[in-house]
Amino acid sequence: MLSILIPTYNYNVYPLVLELKNQAERLAISYEIIVQDDNSTTFLEENTLINTLGNCLFEVNKKNLGRTFNRNILAKKSKNELLLFLDADVFPSNATFLETYINLSATHNETIFGGYEYVKNKYDVSTVLRYKYGIEREEKAASIRNKNPYSYVFSGNMLIHKSVFFECNFNLEENLYGMDNYFGYQLFSQKKPIIHIDNTIIHKGLETNAIFFEKCLNSIQNRKKHLANKEGIDKVNSLLKYYILIKKLKLTSIVSFLFKVFNKNLKKKIVNDNPNLFYLDIYRLGYICFIK
Repeated sequence: MLSILIPTYNYNVYPLVLELKNQAERLAISYEIIVQDDNSTTFLEENTLINTLGNCLFEVNKKNLGRTFNRNILAKKSKNELLLFLDADVFPSNATFLETYINLSATHNETIFGGYEYVKNKYDVSTVLRYKYGIEREEKAASIRNKNPYSYVFSGNMLIHKSVFFECNFNLEENLYGMDNYFGYQLFSQKKPIIHIDNTIIHKGLETNAIFFEKCLNSIQNRKKHLANKEGIDKVNSLLKYYILIKKLKLTSIVSFLFKVFNKNLKKKIVNDNPNLFYLDIYRLGYICFIK
């Protein structure tokens, strides 16, 4: 009935698997839990214990492939048509997490997104940028996400049919970051119906400010390379919406010049102990105009 698929890298995912297994057992459903490790160097001993649990499998890639391609591996290994993708660094916010998905899947064929939440004030200054971004940009009620559903595609908590996943997922063997943007666009362009519900996972893993900032830039590079020229992308991605407008007004070179002059000062307002996400938005817009 259900395949629960978890890509992981250098994270102890055993407690998450144990919680999901307990919830599935209480529901008396047919299920499997597959964890695919992306060539980690830590927590291998803890995660190997997953193989001692019934209906659970832990395997390791021979080389690092990235989360997007790792999800392809998981989907190909799965035995069931109904797939629940979860990130490794999350935990269900309630004991009826799986039950909510199972009950809804009985009457809905759409791809379903449960949403994220963050433990309030559970961070230190070294991770405050990721925390603020999660609170302000990702932790949204379903009523808000459903107003612009394809703009809130977070595949770290997603129930999807296998056939839809393979139609829409990014298939290149590249270690890319930020490809939820691509996946959301694919769902939109192929007119795959999606719904958002309040069935959250608690996102525990917070990157340091510097690492998250670099990942933001990497995501922008991938968006410009793979999405900037896609028809209708301005309807689902706000950064590309404004970038396309700037191009239309022939202001790209001006914005690029201003970015070159002010980017160091902007970065100081972003990567610090009290980051401002408005400056992050300005930086990202300048950066996408600046890069080739």
